[in-house]
Amino acid sequence: MRVIGLTGGIGTGKSEAATALAELGAEVIDADAEGHLAYRSGTPGWERVVELFGRDVLGPDGEVDRQKLGSIVFGNPAALASLNEVVHPLIRERIKARLAKLAASGTGIAVVDAALLYQAGWDDLTDEVWVVTAPPEAVARRLLAQRGMSEQTLRRRLDAQGRAETPASRAGVTIENTGSLEELRGRVGRLWRQRILKEGSASHGKND
Repeated sequence: MRVIGLTGGIGTGKSEAATALAELGAEVIDADAEGHLAYRSGTPGWERVVELFGRDVLGPDGEVDRQKLGSIVFGNPAALASLNEVVHPLIRERIKARLAKLAASGTGIAVVDAALLYQAGWDDLTDEVWVVTAPPEAVARRLLAQRGMSEQTLRRRLDAQGRAETPASRAGVTIENTGSLEELRGRVGRLWRQRILKEGSASHGKND
């Protein structure tokens, strides 16, 4: 099985690129979703998050409220580092388990979709990394329009992202998202044809 790491900052279009790859036939593992599962109620991750940040981060259902948690950690590097120290190893184990199951089922191409792929050290689970980039002004415009963020929240998220920026030079492939969604999908499709279909899906990855 071949494993592609897909990374990129908030608002760059990484999620849209992941959707395009899924439509082309890849099995996509969403690290953000795995992170949410890593600290769901009743898990050791949940206990550690509550121990660190208190029960004020919980919603009415007893689950960790990600908006409440985000309001604490974004803009507070020490708090974010503490959260990552707890959650990142748990996410890594979940990703490894998902990859093992996919490999056993005969999956040809898997994608690990993770904004913090390098920072968390998950890139060693992949065979190559694709990074999605976009101009800062385009990122800000998308976040304000599509996610309804306030400018204050936007600044905090972008500041946190800037401290954890992934240099495009570290990735094997850079996808520049400078236009429309259709243009982005076209770039992803071309890369799929050039790098995946050309090489085939029978090459052996790190999780075989």
